[in-house]
Amino acid sequence: MNEFSITASNPPAFGLRLRRPELLRRRALARCCCSGKATPIRRIATGPSRNAEDWPIEAAPALPFASSQSVMSSRQDKFFPRCTPKNPGPKSRDGPPKRDTGIANEKDWGISLNEHVNESGVNVDGSTWYRESGEDFGENGLRCRWSKMGGQSQDGSSEWKETWWEKSDWSGYKELGVEKSGRNSEGDSWWETWREVLYQDEWSNLARIERSATKQAKSGTENAGWYENWWEKYDAKGWTEKGAHKYGRLNEQSWWEKWGEHYDGRGSVLKWTDKWAETELGTKWGDKWEEKFFSGIRSRQGETWHVSPTGERWSRTWGEEHLGNGSKVHKYGKSTAGESWDIVVDEETYYEAEPHYGWADVVGDSSQLLSIQPQEKPPGVYPYPDFKSSSAPSLLKDDDNPSPP
Repeated sequence: MNEFSITASNPPAFGLRLRRPELLRRRALARCCCSGKATPIRRIATGPSRNAEDWPIEAAPALPFASSQSVMSSRQDKFFPRCTPKNPGPKSRDGPPKRDTGIANEKDWGISLNEHVNESGVNVDGSTWYRESGEDFGENGLRCRWSKMGGQSQDGSSEWKETWWEKSDWSGYKELGVEKSGRNSEGDSWWETWREVLYQDEWSNLARIERSATKQAKSGTENAGWYENWWEKYDAKGWTEKGAHKYGRLNEQSWWEKWGEHYDGRGSVLKWTDKWAETELGTKWGDKWEEKFFSGIRSRQGETWHVSPTGERWSRTWGEEHLGNGSKVHKYGKSTAGESWDIVVDEETYYEAEPHYGWADVVGDSSQLLSIQPQEKPPGVYPYPDFKSSSAPSLLKDDDNPSPP
């Protein structure tokens, strides 16, 4: 895993040079969202789970207002051969994102950027389509290649758009991205963006890869919608951070979920989860827990709670201490109903000090990102670190920031 690390005696990997200041502020590219009916919220499952990504939660129903097609199943390259003046254009993509699918790999998108394309047309059913591509240049040598396609029905009631891009500059910054949005005749709308970035960290001088996905959908026929933001961050010495924030609503019920994982690359691990839900009548309930691991020592603690419409609150808190001897665990807890326990049991301590998907894995799945060529250093540009800005350069059109439905 450390074979990709960058030190003073080891030349920067992937053509990276000393990090320059961020060139332009990153802004969201578009907003949109989808629809359907869902199972009502019943309750949140109680008790801790082993993995931060694997908590059963009935308070987050799988809203089925996403199409049966996977978000990755539609690719622009399937339509390119038909995008000519002599042939009908690409068909409308009724493919809103699916919930709880995380961050796709770049190969699932099939990104292919063509040069100098600008065409449009009308299909037999009266729907219209377009496809175009281009190249833009920003300050300090930032280059952005992009490709767009889209269309709408004859009456304008449905519409879809898709954009691909790649960016690079002279410092070795590289970015690959996708954005999709659409709406249908029932008023359902959706929006999704995926992004993968390689850069050199200003503090450690190590190569980093970050991936993210933001998805949202909204029903046009009822008060229902959902929003998810996923992210993953990796560096060449094993430091890893993963997390997700989720929100959903179905008529009078709403729910939220958050989780995170942090691996410092030296054996220390932190995992946490927080989820809660509420109804318009005032009922609220939730569950949260946290786990810490280091050198065989493990601690876990959490709380399950409920609040009635009249404000009456019930909660149960619990904790575990694995003291590093590998066989004894101290467990304790109490509740507002009078429960309490404080015991020591025979139980082995086990945990993974490294993520199941880490630096070597993300490098292996990012071949297209790594193959982006860096740009030439512009005359008169000198590197200096910018420790205040963490935004990424952007050359695409500005738009309002997307917001949860």
